[in-house]
Amino acid sequence: MSGGALGIEIVLVFFLPLFLLHRYGHFRKQHPLVLFGTLLSWYLCFLIVFILPLDVSTVLEWPSQSPDLNPIENVWVELKNTPKVCHKPWSYIPDGILPVFWRVVYWTSQCLTWLLLPFMQSYASSGGFSIPGKIKTALIENAIYYGTYLVIFCSLLIYLAVHPQWQLTWQGLQTISIAAANTWGLFLLVLLLGYGLVEIPCLYWNSSRHGYLLAKTYFKAAKLAKEKSDAEENMDDAMEEVANVNESIGYGHPLRISIDTILRKCPMEIQEKMVRLNTEDSEDESTQRTYPSKRSLVKLHKQVICAGQRHSQTQVQWAILLEEAFHLEDVCKNETSTSHQFVHSFLSSQPPGWLGKYLYTPTIEWYWECVLRQWCYRLLALLLSLLSVAVVWSECTFFSTHPVLSLFAIFIQLAESDYNYLYIEMACFVSILFLCVCVYSTVFRIRVFNYYYLVPHHQTDAYSLLFSGMLFCRLTPPLCLNFLGLIHMDASISHQQRIQTAYTTIMGSMRLLSFIADGFYIYYPMLIVLLCIATYCSLGTRCLNLLGFPQYISQSDDLTSELVEEGRELIRRGTIGWRERYGEQRNLRRSRNGYSELKDNDSPSDNSDSEYDVYDDHFQQT
Repeated sequence: MSGGALGIEIVLVFFLPLFLLHRYGHFRKQHPLVLFGTLLSWYLCFLIVFILPLDVSTVLEWPSQSPDLNPIENVWVELKNTPKVCHKPWSYIPDGILPVFWRVVYWTSQCLTWLLLPFMQSYASSGGFSIPGKIKTALIENAIYYGTYLVIFCSLLIYLAVHPQWQLTWQGLQTISIAAANTWGLFLLVLLLGYGLVEIPCLYWNSSRHGYLLAKTYFKAAKLAKEKSDAEENMDDAMEEVANVNESIGYGHPLRISIDTILRKCPMEIQEKMVRLNTEDSEDESTQRTYPSKRSLVKLHKQVICAGQRHSQTQVQWAILLEEAFHLEDVCKNETSTSHQFVHSFLSSQPPGWLGKYLYTPTIEWYWECVLRQWCYRLLALLLSLLSVAVVWSECTFFSTHPVLSLFAIFIQLAESDYNYLYIEMACFVSILFLCVCVYSTVFRIRVFNYYYLVPHHQTDAYSLLFSGMLFCRLTPPLCLNFLGLIHMDASISHQQRIQTAYTTIMGSMRLLSFIADGFYIYYPMLIVLLCIATYCSLGTRCLNLLGFPQYISQSDDLTSELVEEGRELIRRGTIGWRERYGEQRNLRRSRNGYSELKDNDSPSDNSDSEYDVYDDHFQQT
């Protein structure tokens, strides 16, 4: 089938970013352009990752001749050695398709990350009341951003024009632009990869320690309680300002439309109260009023949106964290059970499904939660640790081609000698998938105060969604180039004369910029060793702790132990409130499959969405 594998992957890959967007975004309450921009940026990046193994196997279709021998010697070598039959692989892609595909995907993603998404960020976070007003605000906020790029681009053109060695051609200009974007991406890529290579195995290893998870959950509860209190205080301050403005502007004022727009972002009970107060005040026309300016209303609108989003996030996160703590406490209590029957402290109000009633019985649940889960996580952590060691070793040795020291290059060359295309594609896919998990998981876990924070359960704001799309588009191309360097498929780094992949031909020859190809691209990834050591020793966590941002280190730390105790007390109070609120209802039915272990950024299943929607119905931006 000609190009059948490419078409199948293009269709199937679409469901991965769609699932992630459903998990973190909100289809009903967020602007369609925000959802489309985020979905398209994620989709293009996942396409590059999933299609690249097909590109590699296409290059390795036919036996390659040695560049060190003349044609007669090559023929003699082929006659001397018994040739192996080279069959056309199932994933064969005809010539000319991949170059066009890569050109469209790459330049579309770059236009998104450098031009459109920054503008959409400012537009989505603007407090304007009309489309022209939001566009004007976005242009003003991005003037410095776009102006800086314009100055750099003009300086680059002048430098190329006066330099006698380089000719100012369109192809050379494209190569230099790609090299500049990939250099910026590689700089950030190594930082995120160095963190993820250590953090991912440690995360699964620590997930097998129930005591550690419970203590960390208490720690998170103490931090989240403070954030929840601050969010409620900010929400009260915003509602107080809205009440003052609503009282000063009557229904006949021209700015009343803007006030009504702000009121629609408030909770329903606040809207009804302010409408009632405004109706009573309208009867007394002799009251002296002070009218706010249009600029102050724009600022108030943005403040209400941010306060509502943060309030909704903390309310939902607190409900999720309570369920997580209850589940971990149940696991710790059931570990010493002699009946081998898992008993929940709180029973689900929903009737058990067919799976929970007949397959996931209390006995099976006990063996999984108390015995098997921790051993599965430990085994997975060991496998991920071996992959991390292989990546670190290959990143430090991939420039050596004689002898070949990169483990990934050795595996690919062994498969290439046997023309095992399926093994080549699977090895490439597993390798690049592990690199992507280490990098992308860091993007999803990182938090920059309240400006960038991906919150599950449909609680991520538009600014963070678009920013994540920008990061994906800037990190994925250098990540794939780095992977091709690890397997010696990038001639600008390995300096081998061999057929190039369609992806590297689109990237252009980096030999035009020798100081980047022979310097930065080779030696900068070695910094990953120091970053892995720093992550393993928790240097970044300790620095944040010293700067006043509490981080979980160990229970021997005084600040950590205090927050753990504080969180334990908060969970105990939450247990009492939860029992008083839901105890009678949940004792009516018994469900064995209503709980699951949650990680830092996890949330309950989609079946429980309606339970938390009451918190955020009136706080999302429409």
